Amino acid sequence: MRTFFGMILGALLLVGGVYVYDSMQTSSIANGQVAQANRTIVNWDVAAADWQALKGRAHDDWVKISSK
Repeated sequence: MRTFFGMILGALLLVGGVYVYDSMQTSSIANGQVAQANRTIVNWDVAAADWQALKGRAHDDWVKISSK
């Protein structure tokens, strides 16, 4: 159980660390060619859209399962 908890905690710390790192970087759209050296690790707009799609699909599946 401790190993499973450690893996979950490690994954959350990793995602949190990447988010903090990316939030401190400049945008290549805002600053043009100069900012290409400081590109973010994750495209957070795509990640947010995928997360919303996952939540919607899970909700639809839950409604389908609970209605039976």
